[in-house]
Amino acid sequence: MSREIDRLQSLVEQQNEADAIIGDGPAMLALKRRVSALAQVDLDVLIIGETGTGKELVARALHNRSGRAAGPFVAINCGALPESIFESEVFGHVKGAFTGALSEREGKFEFADGGTVFLDEIEAMPPVLQAKILRVLQERVVERLGENRLRPVDVRIIAAAKTDLSAEMAAGRFREDLYYRLASVDIRIPALRERVEDIEQLFVHFATLAARRYGQAELRPTAGFLAGLRQEPWRGNVRELKARAERFALGLDADELQPAMSQMQTLALPEQIALYEAQLIASALSKNNGNTAHTAADLGIPVRTLNEKVSRYRLR
Repeated sequence: MSREIDRLQSLVEQQNEADAIIGDGPAMLALKRRVSALAQVDLDVLIIGETGTGKELVARALHNRSGRAAGPFVAINCGALPESIFESEVFGHVKGAFTGALSEREGKFEFADGGTVFLDEIEAMPPVLQAKILRVLQERVVERLGENRLRPVDVRIIAAAKTDLSAEMAAGRFREDLYYRLASVDIRIPALRERVEDIEQLFVHFATLAARRYGQAELRPTAGFLAGLRQEPWRGNVRELKARAERFALGLDADELQPAMSQMQTLALPEQIALYEAQLIASALSKNNGNTAHTAADLGIPVRTLNEKVSRYRLR
């Protein structure tokens, strides 16, 4: 198991952190092959996957590995953008188009010219706006709010949904013509529970990145701890696992820190003491939002001593 952990860590180091799709199980290997094949084909794509599975990560991978990589990647969350300002934000507006429109403004589609537009949670888009997005898909033109002029845009559209949209279409909440226009090519991302063989690699990846980002010593989870991760339901998918790995890396969860602390027994006593001290300081700093005066008071040491230790352990 020790050799397996070393293998996972070496795999992590080989990944491109910017758009890494982590996992070497059958489901993820198939996903990577599909992404590689579609990245070079300038077609619109629909990505389907549960919340937290990494839909935007896949969209960015498609963009970064395509001929549009030098262009913008513009993400639009259709569920978070209020309907009242959706048109203005996405298509832009001219001066005087509405109260408060004091100047002309290009929309996100124009801004993304030459690149990729990512429409996340497209199932949440109101039907009246779906018709306007359909027009962009079909004609590759936009019309700013308050203007009659059609402006051509050169964009690739990648949409994402949490379901296959069948229920939304049956209920009349999603246009069939828009669905079939988008779904000519789709990518389906498996839930984490459907690829448990990748959990250890993902956990090590996220914990390693978190430790490096916050200047922490990298902790090695025990074999028993990693095996236990496979038994959890992971309703939040990869996003939930990432949060767990980051807490582990910072030593913020006592239940997760205990297995890691047993790994310290292989270190010399001074190294064990230093690592434990660094974890306590990092936890106290996090609790006090980085306030050194409050942290020093909690730890019962002078601020100057705390600053020296923060510098020594490279804590940020």
